[in-house]
Amino acid sequence: MRVMIWCDMEGVAGISVWEQVNGGAQLYEEGRRLYTAEINSAVRGCKRAGATEIVVVDGHGAGGPWSFKSLIPEQLESGASYVLGYPWARYVKPLEEGFDAALFVGAHAMAGTPDGILCHTVSSQAWFNARINGTLVGESGIIAAICGDFGVPCVFVSGDAATCREVRALLGEKVVEAAVKEGLGRYSARHLPASDACAMIEGRTYAALASRKWPEPLKFGSPVEFAVELATPDKANDFMGKPGVEIVNPRLIVSKAETFWQAWDQFWYR
Repeated sequence: MRVMIWCDMEGVAGISVWEQVNGGAQLYEEGRRLYTAEINSAVRGCKRAGATEIVVVDGHGAGGPWSFKSLIPEQLESGASYVLGYPWARYVKPLEEGFDAALFVGAHAMAGTPDGILCHTVSSQAWFNARINGTLVGESGIIAAICGDFGVPCVFVSGDAATCREVRALLGEKVVEAAVKEGLGRYSARHLPASDACAMIEGRTYAALASRKWPEPLKFGSPVEFAVELATPDKANDFMGKPGVEIVNPRLIVSKAETFWQAWDQFWYR
């Protein structure tokens, strides 16, 4: 069994404010330690379930030289490989090779979620909403759709309660959840202590993989339309001239293709 772990930082227990997730901020090193511990717990759960190959992707854009490199290298759990510094939601080699399952650890809720801690979709400053064929999605939905195009199901999610609710609504009741905190607003929460959060993640990661009772891969019917509402019109300049991508109005960008991966590929980093 080969598994891929997609990681983010805002959904980690003990994290409630931007200063814990922004590179170079006063509380960033605290956030990194909490983040690394939860990822290690997920890796241990995967190993216990019999995973023969584990690829972990750091998907947290911390800013500057820290982006997608927030995991602490010398503290990482053995038995996995770690992708650091790669652009967000672009590393698909394991999916192309036919991995069996994907997991979300440290995930956060989509923009506009009242009880979503540090909720946003891709960019807290540039993006307002994102939809795939009319379905409102956050970052977990985008990654699940990428995985789905390669036939890979997303079987586990950890983060706050709002994120677990969001992923379950999109992927179904077979997703195994680990809600490590409950949002009391965007910047406050009721948290599990790190030790309990890590134990829950390890145990439920193991349960998700060992059961083999997985949700179906998330697939959208062809053709696929990926639409992003921007926060401000100046952000539309980043999408000018991209093949297959239309600036419908100053705040609405639409990418159309036969599959979601194709729509995403021409929209993001092309």
